[in-house]
Amino acid sequence: MTGFATAPGRVNLIGEHIDYNGGTVLPAALSVGVSVELAPVNDDTVEITADQYDMSAQRQLSDDAVGDWSDASVGALREANALGLLSGGAKIAIRSNIPQGAGLSSSAALTVAILKAARNAVGASTPGDQDIAIAARRVENDYLGVPCGIMDQFAVAIATPGTAMALNTASLEYELLELPKEYTFVVIHSGVSRKLTDGRYKERKVECDEVKAYFETDDLCSLEQGDIAASSLHEAARRRAVHCVTEHRRVLATVAALKAGDVETIGAMMNASHISMRDDFEMSVEPIDGLVASSIGLGAIGARLTGGGFGGCIVALVEESRKERWQTRVLGAHPDAWFVCEA
Repeated sequence: MTGFATAPGRVNLIGEHIDYNGGTVLPAALSVGVSVELAPVNDDTVEITADQYDMSAQRQLSDDAVGDWSDASVGALREANALGLLSGGAKIAIRSNIPQGAGLSSSAALTVAILKAARNAVGASTPGDQDIAIAARRVENDYLGVPCGIMDQFAVAIATPGTAMALNTASLEYELLELPKEYTFVVIHSGVSRKLTDGRYKERKVECDEVKAYFETDDLCSLEQGDIAASSLHEAARRRAVHCVTEHRRVLATVAALKAGDVETIGAMMNASHISMRDDFEMSVEPIDGLVASSIGLGAIGARLTGGGFGGCIVALVEESRKERWQTRVLGAHPDAWFVCEA
Protein backbone atom coordinates (compact mmCIF):
# COMPACT_ATOMS: atom_id res chain seq x y z
CA MET A 1 0.00 0.00 0.00
CA THR A 2 1.26 3.48 -0.87
CA GLY A 3 1.39 6.22 1.74
CA PHE A 4 1.30 9.95 1.05
CA ALA A 5 2.16 12.84 3.41
CA THR A 6 3.20 16.46 3.39
CA ALA A 7 5.13 18.66 5.82
CA PRO A 8 5.63 22.43 5.64
CA GLY A 9 8.85 24.33 5.84
CA ARG A 10 9.28 26.60 8.83
CA VAL A 11 10.67 30.01 9.55
CA ASN A 12 11.83 30.80 13.05
CA LEU A 13 10.36 34.17 13.97
CA ILE A 14 12.68 34.43 16.98
CA GLY A 15 14.64 32.08 19.26
CA GLU A 16 17.79 30.97 17.42
CA HIS A 17 20.16 28.31 18.78
CA ILE A 18 18.29 27.97 22.06
CA ASP A 19 16.24 24.87 21.25
CA TYR A 20 19.18 22.70 22.41
CA ASN A 21 19.79 24.95 25.42
CA GLY A 22 16.44 24.70 27.22
CA GLY A 23 14.85 27.85 25.78
CA THR A 24 11.47 28.73 24.32
CA VAL A 25 11.31 29.25 20.56
CA LEU A 26 8.75 30.70 18.16
CA PRO A 27 8.74 29.06 14.73
CA ALA A 28 5.95 29.46 12.18
CA ALA A 29 4.86 27.02 9.48
CA LEU A 30 5.18 28.15 5.86
CA SER A 31 3.13 27.65 2.71
CA VAL A 32 6.11 25.98 1.01
CA GLY A 33 6.83 22.39 1.94
CA VAL A 34 7.65 18.79 1.03
CA SER A 35 5.34 16.05 -0.18
CA VAL A 36 6.28 12.37 -0.16
CA GLU A 37 4.79 9.31 -1.82
CA LEU A 38 6.12 6.08 -0.27
CA ALA A 39 5.63 2.48 -1.33
CA PRO A 40 7.13 -0.19 0.98
CA VAL A 41 9.16 -3.02 -0.60
CA ASN A 42 9.94 -6.52 0.68
CA ASP A 43 13.73 -6.14 0.83
CA ASP A 44 16.22 -3.57 2.10
CA THR A 45 16.53 -1.55 -1.10
CA VAL A 46 15.78 2.15 -1.11
CA GLU A 47 14.91 3.94 -4.36
CA ILE A 48 14.50 7.71 -4.20
CA THR A 49 13.46 10.23 -6.81
CA ALA A 50 13.24 13.96 -6.10
CA ASP A 51 12.09 16.80 -8.29
CA GLN A 52 14.99 18.99 -7.12
CA TYR A 53 17.55 16.52 -8.53
CA ASP A 54 18.01 15.20 -12.05
CA MET A 55 18.93 11.67 -11.00
CA SER A 56 17.44 9.02 -8.75
CA ALA A 57 19.30 7.36 -5.87
CA GLN A 58 19.58 3.63 -5.14
CA ARG A 59 20.60 2.89 -1.56
CA GLN A 60 20.40 0.16 1.08
CA LEU A 61 18.93 0.48 4.57
CA SER A 62 22.29 -0.61 5.96
CA ASP A 63 24.10 2.34 4.32
CA ASP A 64 25.75 4.91 6.53
CA ALA A 65 25.34 8.61 5.75
CA VAL A 66 27.81 9.56 3.03
CA GLY A 67 27.08 13.25 2.53
CA ASP A 68 24.64 12.62 -0.32
CA TRP A 69 21.27 14.30 -0.83
CA SER A 70 19.60 10.92 -0.30
CA ASP A 71 21.00 10.44 3.23
CA ALA A 72 18.00 12.01 5.00
CA SER A 73 15.62 9.63 3.25
CA VAL A 74 17.68 6.58 4.21
CA GLY A 75 17.87 7.77 7.80
CA ALA A 76 14.12 8.36 7.94
CA LEU A 77 13.41 4.87 6.58
CA ARG A 78 15.76 3.33 9.14
CA GLU A 79 13.83 5.17 11.85
CA ALA A 80 10.51 3.99 10.36
CA ASN A 81 11.78 0.44 10.67
CA ALA A 82 12.89 1.03 14.27
CA LEU A 83 9.37 2.32 15.05
CA GLY A 84 7.81 -0.81 13.57
CA LEU A 85 6.10 1.03 10.74
CA LEU A 86 8.12 -0.71 8.03
CA SER A 87 10.03 -3.97 7.76
CA GLY A 88 12.29 -3.09 4.87
CA GLY A 89 13.04 -0.42 2.34
CA ALA A 90 10.76 1.65 0.12
CA LYS A 91 10.35 3.50 -3.13
CA ILE A 92 10.05 7.22 -2.38
CA ALA A 93 9.04 10.09 -4.65
CA ILE A 94 9.77 13.54 -3.22
CA ARG A 95 8.43 16.88 -4.35
CA SER A 96 9.60 20.07 -2.64
CA ASN A 97 9.35 23.82 -3.17
CA ILE A 98 11.52 24.69 -0.15
CA PRO A 99 14.77 26.30 -1.35
CA GLN A 100 17.76 24.23 -0.24
CA GLY A 101 20.32 25.93 1.96
CA ALA A 102 17.78 28.57 2.99
CA GLY A 103 17.48 27.66 6.66
CA LEU A 104 13.78 26.82 6.30
CA SER A 105 14.04 23.24 7.58
CA SER A 106 13.85 21.31 4.32
CA SER A 107 15.62 18.37 5.98
CA ALA A 108 13.23 18.29 8.94
CA ALA A 109 10.22 18.59 6.63
CA LEU A 110 11.52 15.70 4.53
CA THR A 111 12.16 13.33 7.43
CA VAL A 112 8.81 14.17 9.05
CA ALA A 113 6.97 13.68 5.75
CA ILE A 114 8.64 10.29 5.16
CA LEU A 115 7.77 9.09 8.66
CA LYS A 116 4.17 10.27 8.27
CA ALA A 117 3.96 8.62 4.82
CA ALA A 118 5.23 5.35 6.32
CA ARG A 119 2.60 5.62 9.04
CA ASN A 120 -0.09 6.26 6.43
CA ALA A 121 1.12 3.42 4.20
CA VAL A 122 0.38 0.85 6.90
CA GLY A 123 -2.73 2.62 8.17
CA ALA A 124 -1.33 3.10 11.67
CA SER A 125 -2.64 5.65 14.17
CA THR A 126 0.60 5.67 16.13
CA PRO A 127 3.15 7.07 16.61
CA GLY A 128 1.48 10.47 17.00
CA ASP A 129 2.83 13.66 15.48
CA GLN A 130 4.83 14.57 18.60
CA ASP A 131 6.56 11.19 18.57
CA ILE A 132 7.14 11.57 14.83
CA ALA A 133 8.92 14.86 15.56
CA ILE A 134 11.14 13.25 18.20
CA ALA A 135 11.98 10.40 15.82
CA ALA A 136 12.83 12.87 13.06
CA ARG A 137 15.26 14.60 15.40
CA ARG A 138 16.99 11.26 16.01
CA VAL A 139 17.54 11.01 12.25
CA GLU A 140 19.27 14.42 12.27
CA ASN A 141 21.32 13.80 15.44
CA ASP A 142 22.20 10.12 15.24
CA TYR A 143 22.26 9.37 11.52
CA LEU A 144 23.08 12.65 9.77
CA GLY A 145 25.30 13.93 12.58
CA VAL A 146 23.63 17.35 12.82
CA PRO A 147 23.49 18.41 16.51
CA CYS A 148 20.18 20.25 16.16
CA GLY A 149 17.50 20.74 18.77
CA ILE A 150 13.84 19.75 18.55
CA MET A 151 12.36 23.01 17.21
CA ASP A 152 12.36 22.28 13.49
CA GLN A 153 10.82 18.84 13.77
CA PHE A 154 8.05 19.98 16.14
CA ALA A 155 7.19 22.96 13.98
CA VAL A 156 6.88 21.01 10.73
CA ALA A 157 5.13 18.02 12.34
CA ILE A 158 2.46 19.97 14.23
CA ALA A 159 2.13 23.64 13.18
CA THR A 160 0.10 24.69 10.15
CA PRO A 161 0.58 27.70 7.82
CA GLY A 162 -0.72 30.88 9.43
CA THR A 163 0.21 29.86 12.95
CA ALA A 164 3.29 30.22 15.12
CA MET A 165 4.31 27.67 17.76
CA ALA A 166 5.53 28.84 21.14
CA LEU A 167 7.51 25.74 22.13
CA ASN A 168 9.19 25.20 25.49
CA THR A 169 12.02 22.96 24.38
CA ALA A 170 12.76 21.79 27.93
CA SER A 171 9.25 20.44 28.63
CA LEU A 172 8.01 20.11 25.00
CA GLU A 173 4.86 21.99 25.99
CA TYR A 174 3.62 24.17 23.16
CA GLU A 175 0.93 26.66 22.20
CA LEU A 176 -0.23 27.53 18.68
CA LEU A 177 -0.75 31.26 18.12
CA GLU A 178 -2.39 33.16 15.28
CA LEU A 179 -0.13 35.54 13.38
CA PRO A 180 -1.05 39.26 13.46
CA LYS A 181 -3.70 40.52 11.06
CA GLU A 182 -2.78 43.21 8.52
CA TYR A 183 0.91 42.31 8.85
CA THR A 184 3.03 39.62 7.28
CA PHE A 185 6.36 37.94 7.94
CA VAL A 186 8.29 38.00 4.66
CA VAL A 187 11.11 35.51 4.07
CA ILE A 188 13.90 36.65 1.74
CA HIS A 189 16.92 34.58 0.75
CA SER A 190 20.21 36.45 1.01
CA GLY A 191 21.76 34.61 -1.92
CA VAL A 192 24.30 32.98 0.40
CA SER A 193 23.66 29.27 0.81
CA ARG A 194 24.46 27.50 4.06
CA LYS A 195 24.83 23.91 5.18
CA LEU A 196 24.55 22.79 8.79
CA THR A 197 27.09 20.02 8.27
CA ASP A 198 29.89 22.46 7.40
CA GLY A 199 31.07 22.53 11.02
CA ARG A 200 30.26 26.04 12.20
CA TYR A 201 26.86 25.07 13.62
CA LYS A 202 28.56 22.27 15.55
CA GLU A 203 31.21 24.68 16.84
CA ARG A 204 28.49 26.86 18.37
CA LYS A 205 26.87 23.86 20.03
CA VAL A 206 30.20 22.75 21.48
CA GLU A 207 30.71 26.23 22.93
CA CYS A 208 27.24 26.13 24.48
CA ASP A 209 27.97 22.68 25.89
CA GLU A 210 31.10 24.13 27.56
CA VAL A 211 28.91 26.64 29.36
CA LYS A 212 26.43 23.98 30.46
CA ALA A 213 29.25 21.80 31.79
CA TYR A 214 30.78 24.76 33.64
CA PHE A 215 27.50 25.62 35.39
CA GLU A 216 26.40 21.96 35.64
CA THR A 217 23.04 22.57 33.98
CA ASP A 218 21.34 21.59 30.74
CA ASP A 219 19.17 24.71 30.91
CA LEU A 220 21.63 27.33 29.73
CA CYS A 221 18.81 29.81 29.08
CA SER A 222 17.91 30.02 32.79
CA LEU A 223 21.33 31.37 33.79
CA GLU A 224 21.79 34.95 34.97
CA GLN A 225 23.96 37.33 32.96
CA GLY A 226 25.84 38.37 36.08
CA ASP A 227 26.90 34.80 36.76
CA ILE A 228 28.10 34.46 33.16
CA ALA A 229 30.09 37.70 33.36
CA ALA A 230 31.71 36.60 36.63
CA SER A 231 32.68 33.17 35.31
CA SER A 232 36.13 32.07 34.18
CA LEU A 233 34.79 30.90 30.81
CA HIS A 234 36.67 32.12 27.74
CA GLU A 235 35.25 35.17 26.01
CA ALA A 236 33.61 33.32 23.10
CA ALA A 237 31.76 30.94 25.42
CA ARG A 238 30.55 33.84 27.56
CA ARG A 239 29.15 35.63 24.53
CA ARG A 240 27.38 32.49 23.30
CA ALA A 241 25.79 32.14 26.74
CA VAL A 242 24.71 35.78 26.82
CA HIS A 243 22.98 35.33 23.47
CA CYS A 244 21.08 32.27 24.70
CA VAL A 245 19.98 33.91 27.96
CA THR A 246 18.83 37.14 26.32
CA GLU A 247 17.30 35.39 23.29
CA HIS A 248 15.11 33.26 25.55
CA ARG A 249 13.78 36.40 27.23
CA ARG A 250 13.20 38.06 23.86
CA VAL A 251 11.10 35.08 22.79
CA LEU A 252 8.94 35.31 25.92
CA ALA A 253 8.44 39.03 25.29
CA THR A 254 7.54 38.33 21.65
CA VAL A 255 5.00 35.67 22.63
CA ALA A 256 3.33 38.12 25.02
CA ALA A 257 3.37 40.84 22.35
CA LEU A 258 1.91 38.47 19.76
CA LYS A 259 -0.98 37.66 22.08
CA ALA A 260 -1.52 41.38 22.73
CA GLY A 261 -1.26 42.38 19.06
CA ASP A 262 1.74 44.61 19.87
CA VAL A 263 3.62 44.54 16.58
CA GLU A 264 6.05 47.29 17.58
CA THR A 265 7.41 45.15 20.42
CA ILE A 266 7.60 42.13 18.13
CA GLY A 267 9.69 44.19 15.70
CA ALA A 268 11.94 45.55 18.44
CA MET A 269 12.62 42.03 19.73
CA MET A 270 13.45 40.82 16.19
CA ASN A 271 15.91 43.69 15.71
CA ALA A 272 17.58 43.03 19.07
CA SER A 273 17.74 39.33 18.24
CA HIS A 274 19.67 40.01 15.05
CA ILE A 275 22.18 42.20 16.84
CA SER A 276 22.73 39.41 19.38
CA MET A 277 23.15 36.79 16.66
CA ARG A 278 25.60 39.03 14.84
CA ASP A 279 27.69 40.16 17.81
CA ASP A 280 27.33 37.58 20.59
CA PHE A 281 26.68 34.34 18.71
CA GLU A 282 28.67 35.41 15.62
CA MET A 283 26.47 33.47 13.22
CA SER A 284 25.72 36.15 10.64
CA VAL A 285 27.55 37.20 7.48
CA GLU A 286 27.88 40.58 5.77
CA PRO A 287 25.22 40.01 3.05
CA ILE A 288 22.71 39.04 5.76
CA ASP A 289 23.59 42.09 7.87
CA GLY A 290 23.17 44.36 4.87
CA LEU A 291 19.84 42.81 3.95
CA VAL A 292 18.53 43.21 7.50
CA ALA A 293 19.67 46.84 7.64
CA SER A 294 18.02 47.65 4.31
CA SER A 295 14.82 45.89 5.33
CA ILE A 296 14.50 48.00 8.48
CA GLY A 297 15.65 51.19 6.77
CA LEU A 298 13.04 50.76 4.04
CA GLY A 299 10.16 50.30 6.46
CA ALA A 300 10.08 46.84 8.02
CA ILE A 301 8.93 46.89 11.64
CA GLY A 302 11.58 44.29 12.46
CA ALA A 303 14.01 41.99 10.64
CA ARG A 304 16.49 39.31 11.57
CA LEU A 305 18.53 36.39 10.33
CA THR A 306 16.57 33.17 10.64
CA GLY A 307 17.81 29.58 10.77
CA GLY A 308 21.11 28.06 11.74
CA GLY A 309 23.12 31.01 10.47
CA PHE A 310 26.11 31.69 8.19
CA GLY A 311 23.84 32.45 5.24
CA GLY A 312 20.31 31.54 4.23
CA CYS A 313 17.32 33.77 4.85
CA ILE A 314 16.09 36.73 6.80
CA VAL A 315 12.54 37.20 8.08
CA ALA A 316 11.00 40.68 8.19
CA LEU A 317 7.75 41.90 9.74
CA VAL A 318 6.03 44.22 7.26
CA GLU A 319 2.68 45.95 7.11
CA GLU A 320 0.58 44.13 4.50
CA SER A 321 -0.42 47.34 2.69
CA ARG A 322 3.25 48.35 2.25
CA LYS A 323 4.62 44.91 1.45
CA GLU A 324 4.89 45.05 -2.34
CA ARG A 325 6.63 48.42 -2.53
CA TRP A 326 8.90 47.50 0.38
CA GLN A 327 9.86 44.21 -1.22
CA THR A 328 10.59 45.78 -4.60
CA ARG A 329 12.92 48.34 -2.99
CA VAL A 330 14.72 45.76 -0.82
CA LEU A 331 15.34 43.37 -3.69
CA GLY A 332 16.40 46.27 -5.92
CA ALA A 333 19.10 47.11 -3.39
CA HIS A 334 20.26 43.49 -3.12
CA PRO A 335 20.42 41.88 -6.59
CA ASP A 336 21.56 38.49 -5.23
CA ALA A 337 18.59 38.20 -2.86
CA TRP A 338 15.18 36.81 -3.75
CA PHE A 339 11.71 36.49 -2.28
CA VAL A 340 10.96 33.02 -0.89
CA CYS A 341 7.53 33.10 0.77
CA GLU A 342 5.44 34.61 3.55
CA ALA A 343 4.33 33.30 6.92
